[in-house]
Amino acid sequence: MLSNTEFVKQSLGLHLFFARIMKEHSFFLEVGFTPRDASFTQQADAFRREFDRLLGQVVEISNGVVNPEVLQSGEVVTPYTLNAERATTYFTGIQIPTQLTRAELGLDGSGRIPAHAMLERQVTALNQRAIRLTTSLIHFKENILTNVLACKMFTVNYPLLITHIIREAELYLQQLLRLQSRDALNLERRTYEMEFFWNRQMAEHAKFIRGLLDPSENDLIQQANLFGNEFDQLTVKAKAAMDLTAPLDEVTAQSLKATEELRSFKAQGTQGILECKVKSIIIPLLGDHVLREANHYLRLLRMFERG
Repeated sequence: MLSNTEFVKQSLGLHLFFARIMKEHSFFLEVGFTPRDASFTQQADAFRREFDRLLGQVVEISNGVVNPEVLQSGEVVTPYTLNAERATTYFTGIQIPTQLTRAELGLDGSGRIPAHAMLERQVTALNQRAIRLTTSLIHFKENILTNVLACKMFTVNYPLLITHIIREAELYLQQLLRLQSRDALNLERRTYEMEFFWNRQMAEHAKFIRGLLDPSENDLIQQANLFGNEFDQLTVKAKAAMDLTAPLDEVTAQSLKATEELRSFKAQGTQGILECKVKSIIIPLLGDHVLREANHYLRLLRMFERG
């Protein structure tokens, strides 16, 4: 059973990472439709705005409360986030509320403020709102995927990318439901599941990067391909650890090393995109988005290594 303080801290930390991820998923969907599917564009925009509002409320009550490891990890914002948002607004004409990013950059990560009854009630209500919103977003994504696979819709987003972002929304939802029931984590079981989940996501990130780079970027394409292959193998190893046929600590050490290397590759790529030195069809915010996810996974892996 989670204490009230841990319930509040874990909930806010989860939202600071995942509410931003969800709003960006909605944005990537929004800019990927053709004019024929304007109603889907409008729905995606509505989801984006709702997650903006949710994130804004989370930021308002997170100062001095959230665990410092979350803010220090680079999973909430990175040194590139603000410029990536500005560049993405410039390219798309969609106004991204950069004030949220500036507010997050100013958050106090001391974790010094204890939970109190009013804060607990606020967080419980935010969690419930996020559950409803994320459930609706999952259904929206599933509808898009069904249409794309049936050749009833065209979008610039790969079908695998849509599947990929459905998985992440489902993970957010599962963790919200666990928090609302005040369930304490089984760290060992979570380690198995998270390493399998995030190794697969990292493999797909590398493959998306590979597929969105300009064909002339041979070196970067080769690097992305190597990362994709490496994380495919780590996904298999993590599954073997789940089935108790491989040592988990060995998989964790290998995953940590590979993720640190992939994180550096993503950071360099994001910087290169922002400086107009990388030829691609990767929108700047997508580069920063996958970098934050690598940072999130690195925090988990270091926690698993200590645990």
